[in-house]
Amino acid sequence: MSNDITLVTGGNGHLGNNLIRLLLSKNQTVRTTVRDLNNTAPFKGLDCEVVQADLLDKVALKKAFKDVTHLYAVAANFSMWAKNPKTEIYDNNLKGTQNLFDIAKACGIKNIVYVSSVASLDFTTLPAHVDNGYNKDRRNWYYNSKNDSDKLALDLGAKYDIRTVLILPSAMIGSHAHKLSYSNNLVYQILKGEIPVDTNVTLNWVDVKDVAFGAYQAMQKGKNKARYILSNPTHTTLQDSVKIAADLYPELQLKTPKKVPKCLLYAVAGLMEFGSKITSKEPLLQRHYLDMFYGLKQDYDISQSKSVLDFNPKPSKQALEDALRYLKNEWNGN
Repeated sequence: MSNDITLVTGGNGHLGNNLIRLLLSKNQTVRTTVRDLNNTAPFKGLDCEVVQADLLDKVALKKAFKDVTHLYAVAANFSMWAKNPKTEIYDNNLKGTQNLFDIAKACGIKNIVYVSSVASLDFTTLPAHVDNGYNKDRRNWYYNSKNDSDKLALDLGAKYDIRTVLILPSAMIGSHAHKLSYSNNLVYQILKGEIPVDTNVTLNWVDVKDVAFGAYQAMQKGKNKARYILSNPTHTTLQDSVKIAADLYPELQLKTPKKVPKCLLYAVAGLMEFGSKITSKEPLLQRHYLDMFYGLKQDYDISQSKSVLDFNPKPSKQALEDALRYLKNEWNGN
């Protein structure tokens, strides 16, 4: 096994970086791809090879995948908003997945753990489960990209005879972080008292290190073509999340966000979307986002992940408290 090279795409990201640390602790030879080689901070003190490759650059991918036996496909465009979401989010994620499998096939890679998302699950029956099929809500381009690249990964794995195991994480939070991910940023906003209203959106907090462990276990034990949910079983409301932070740090005097009727949130979202057309910045609230997530309970059936992968995440409340401590005491806001 010692000559085998394990490759992690997107090793400077939140999950990728934690996964590299875990793999190195298991004495694996690790290579990782990043889009920008100047971004060295995430790899300080880590004995891994860092190469430049973008998922849209087949030539660079071919170099990066040489002699690799095990591939963790972590890199993807995670954004809920873009000026042109069809091209920037959807097309890029689909094309990136296609390229990844094409080059993996050409390079003789036999095992892929592909990072999908709970976004690709159907929430009409709770708890959401992989057997319920895919998310039928097609209003968000990021969600569409996760749905369709999840299916594409399974199709290409079968076509190219590559063992392909999918993992579907929920809102990953905690250390180590080198920039604030979407989910960690939300925890940071809670900490800074920047959640003025309750948008009636629920979250499913999971510690990023538990997801990294789940990814590793998926490579070791996951069944071919299987999809494993890496989350906690039950959701946490935005109000409860703020309350957990307020109890942990009473001196911050965090106020419970007020519940606001949906019609008012809708009006505000419309104004914010209009503003974002002028500023080209992501609006804090979007109408289709409210349509999709208002009152949606993010509860998941993780029994498969528990029994097959020995996945046993720390509870959401503990994950959130640990993330709050990390972001308050150690995060240096770079």
